[in-house]
This record gives sequence, structure tokens and C-alpha cells, in this order.
Amino acid sequence: MNILPQLNQKNIIKDLIHLLYPSACLVCESELIQTEQFVCSLCDSALVKTFFHLYQEATEADKLFWGRVQPKVTYAHFYYRKNSATQTLLFNLKYKNNPQIGWYFGEEIGRCLIKIDALNNAEALIPVPLHYKKEFLRGYNQSMSLAKGVSAAIGVPIKKKLVKRIKNTAMQTKKTRFQRWDNVDSIFSVRQSICKYKACGAHR
Repeated sequence: MNILPQLNQKNIIKDLIHLLYPSACLVCESELIQTEQFVCSLCDSALVKTFFHLYQEATEADKLFWGRVQPKVTYAHFYYRKNSATQTLLFNLKYKNNPQIGWYFGEEIGRCLIKIDALNNAEALIPVPLHYKKEFLRGYNQSMSLAKGVSAAIGVPIKKKLVKRIKNTAMQTKKTRFQRWDNVDSIFSVRQSICKYKACGAHR
């Protein structure tokens, strides 16, 4: 059976859809070519990666959590700056009904996390939960979108019910770093079942 005509037909349909409904870069709004997703090659090159997964010493991300939590590994994929491509993508992910961005970049993050030896024995991914009212209004949890992409890349399951948000807080956007920490103080509850995981047992 010759499947070549069928393949050509699928390509024609894809080309026609792209012609009628071209995708635009979420950063600069230029038309994307078929090999690009969400951002054009030029804007993608403007997303400055941290490469924290390659560091042996404490990173800037580690230092943000010193004295607050005791993570074995802290990781940030892109540097965040005001009026940058990174900020634009985060805004689209959180407020423009684009959960697919989270999945896309979550997979990229996951491919880097595989290289971190300390995460070889990871048992679960726990996305930061939204309050149910905020998730209902937004339609999705951006942290869950990222977790799905990471999970697809590294094969670690998502356990979204281990942590629950019990308080609906004000937006963090215009708060200082210290105000943000105060704003999220005591807003989560953790299920007792989380203690079956080895990382929890190590910190008890």
C-alpha cells in the first residue's frame, strides 16, 4: 500500500492551515515558520538561560531560598528581567490563556533536569497549587502546565493533591521580595501522605 499520497495530503492540509491562520511570535508578533513554536528564532535567542544545572557552587536561585527552605537543588531555567522576552512569555502563560507554553518550556526544562545527578531519584513532581477560585477564573494552573512538560521529559509522575492552597492571596506582581514571602506565609496545607516520599523523610 502506497502511503506517500496520504502523507503529501497531510502536509498540504498543514500548509493550508498555516497559510490561512498563521501563528505569530508571542514576543515580537512576527509570523512564525512551521518549525517554530510560540517564539521566533530571534526572540528565542533573547531568552537568556541560566545554566544553573551545570553549577557546582550555590547559584542565585539557591541564595533566594537561604534561611527559608532547605532544598537540595534549586533551579531556574531563564533569567528574568523587566521588559524582556521572558517576562512576555510568563505574562502569556499566566494571563493570556496559553497553557501550552508551559508544557512546551516544561519539556525543555525537563531535558536539562535529567542532567542533574541529585534529581536522578526524584519520586514526584508537585506543582504549586492555585486557590480554587483563581484557578476557576484562569481556567488552568500555570505550574501544572509546566509540570506536565517536565513530567513528559523525565518520566516522573505529577502528584497534585499532596499540597493544597487554603488561602486566596492578593496578586504578587507589584510586591517586593519580602512582601511576597509574607503574602504566601501559611497559605498551603500538606497532606500527611507526603511523608512516604524519601525526600520528606530526610528532612524530618
